[in-house]
Amino acid sequence: MAGETLVATTLALALQERGSGGLAVSGLWLAATLPLVALAPLAGRLADRGDSRTLLVGIGVAQALVCAALAFVTAPVAVIALVAVLASGLAITNPVFAALVPSMVTRDDLPKASAIGQTASMIGMLTGPAAAGFLVGAFGTRPPLLIGAVTYLAIAGAGLLLKTRRGATPEAAAAAAKTAWTLRGDGLLLATFLAFGAVVAGVGGVNVVEVFFIRDTLGASASAFGLVTASWTAGMAAGAWVFAKAVRRYDDDASLVRALLVLLGSTCVPVVLSAAAPGVWVVVLLWLAGGLLNGGLGVFSTVLVSRRVPERARGRAFAGLNAAANGGAMFGYVLAGALLGPFSPRALVLGFGLAGVLAVVAVAVPVARAIRQERVTSVAVA
Repeated sequence: MAGETLVATTLALALQERGSGGLAVSGLWLAATLPLVALAPLAGRLADRGDSRTLLVGIGVAQALVCAALAFVTAPVAVIALVAVLASGLAITNPVFAALVPSMVTRDDLPKASAIGQTASMIGMLTGPAAAGFLVGAFGTRPPLLIGAVTYLAIAGAGLLLKTRRGATPEAAAAAAKTAWTLRGDGLLLATFLAFGAVVAGVGGVNVVEVFFIRDTLGASASAFGLVTASWTAGMAAGAWVFAKAVRRYDDDASLVRALLVLLGSTCVPVVLSAAAPGVWVVVLLWLAGGLLNGGLGVFSTVLVSRRVPERARGRAFAGLNAAANGGAMFGYVLAGALLGPFSPRALVLGFGLAGVLAVVAVAVPVARAIRQERVTSVAVA
């Protein structure tokens, strides 16, 4: 994650310094996100049917070469195209890693393993942009991109070092292909994924608006804006550990889904409250609380998918979850960009927060219906 954010921040700075304009920067972020959504069905099947070691090693090396090429490319169109190739690799490696974790640990240790992974990601998200800013300022854009290329080799290294493998034999790949599981066939999981995407859309919209809200509306400094951004990420790292213990209380899927929906709605509440904040320090505290709740979502969703989805179909399931999150984020980015002119930042923060809460309320009905249907089916089978 540190390498990904290092590269993304470096490229954004490079485009800005070359006078490429907002359209090029917008295209950069779109190229980094769209493949994660568009390739989800293919990526999920590859994660389930392919040899995880071969996928991680091959894609890791390919991404390192692409990132190294970015260090010597200046044309915005070429940069955006290469970023799309990088993101296509991530679309595959993300579900591969996610599906490996439940196979590597026991059911009791899964929440802790999820918290460790999320904490590592949050540390990367905090350090990557800071390192990019320092390196670009001191040495220009080429050195940080070459460093980023080396970090992608860590994916290949992980593929070689991990003892656990999925799809390593033709028999395993064939069994995965025959596993009768679809997201549409699991109403409970489908409704949860849709709610997840809707909430991420709201949070994604706030990510676009917050710089204007903090700097212009509240009149805070650039340092204060950095503190606000870091506070949500820090809250997520702490929340992963808090909720890794709490998730053990939910033994059945129905109660786990209800708790997940409560977390989804609660994550939006600090965003709603921040719209009335008189100063930046109130926002920092609210962002810490929101990040804390957001951190629980990663743990709860990992446990839910691992419980409900057969082992040989987890790559598809995690690819679907990633697509819901990234698709929601993309929608939020575009919507926020379109609304920033007609509406004030404070109004948009309030609107996006309320939209997330209302989305969870709306999806509560199909979730309740799916829970009742499962209970009826269980009784009939018994």
